[in-house]
Amino acid sequence: MRVVERLARRERIWRELDALLLRFEEAGALRGRTVPLGKRGEAVEPDPDPSAPSPDGRIGAPEVIRLGELYRAACADLMLAEAYDLPRDTVAYLHALVGRAHNALYRTRGFRVRTWATELLDVVPRRLRSDPFLRISSVLFWGLMLIAGALAAARPGFAEKVVGAEQVASLEEMYSRPLTELPRDDEFMTGFYINHNAAIGLKCYAYGLTFGLMTLYELSFQAIVLGTMFGHMATTPMAANFYEFVTAHGPFELTAIVFSGAAGLRLGWGLIDTKGMRRVDSLGREARASLPIAGAAVCLFVLAAFLEGFVSASGLPYAAKAGVAVGSTMLLLLYLVAGGRGGSRTGVTDE
Repeated sequence: MRVVERLARRERIWRELDALLLRFEEAGALRGRTVPLGKRGEAVEPDPDPSAPSPDGRIGAPEVIRLGELYRAACADLMLAEAYDLPRDTVAYLHALVGRAHNALYRTRGFRVRTWATELLDVVPRRLRSDPFLRISSVLFWGLMLIAGALAAARPGFAEKVVGAEQVASLEEMYSRPLTELPRDDEFMTGFYINHNAAIGLKCYAYGLTFGLMTLYELSFQAIVLGTMFGHMATTPMAANFYEFVTAHGPFELTAIVFSGAAGLRLGWGLIDTKGMRRVDSLGREARASLPIAGAAVCLFVLAAFLEGFVSASGLPYAAKAGVAVGSTMLLLLYLVAGGRGGSRTGVTDE
């Protein structure tokens, strides 16, 4: 009976936890709202919380700390209730209460198409428009690519020095025949392109953990190699076949590399400029800001892979492939210039 009496005395603690959880739910910290039940399963009204809620409905640090204390106490009460085989209604009520408190403290967000669509189409373009790291990534990548392309086209032997004679010979051999004469396996190659291209972007992003140094290296490496290949192939008899293949998917793929580099540089900057925070906390802050941009880059890589597998290697006339490239470029410009301008503001502002 001592345990039963103890738990009965602690019912006030459960009511306080119940009321605090309702505060969290009303503030948006939890999804949904459950009806609190009494020990015998009947609906009860929680005792009013002595502390008045803030005007904006936000949860403060003292409330979070108190929630943790009440959660631990409720866990102990649940263990006692189960160990002494108390009434099922009491055990069920405590199970529900502890579950709600656990979700409040350790909540996770499941995948929601609408949430991700809002993030990608509204938040990300506004963030990119004001992101200095996108400018750095764009200037570095496109600048080095153009310089390498010009040098490869103007100086015989430059491509061999940069990518190697064997790679140059393999590239020329690959495009020595028209695309219509090459064997095709669109589904397999699309999967290969997704894996290969996304791996480049994820490396650019993950390398941000090296204070951004390896991200700079990967961006520079990809820009120089790609620029060299583009410039060299422009001077060969295989130029028509080469450019017929790369035109359609080029805008999405190259832009995705730039996005990945921008996300990686932001991640690295979080380790350099911590704004007075612990380095790990600063890294977490920048990871939350950069991950949606990396996600947008992955989406572009996937789109590019499908175009590369089903359009670039197809027998469509070059005019159609060029039209796809122009359309892709216009979509990207529209996304960056107009994306999110009519949406809700979630802490991201345009310049």
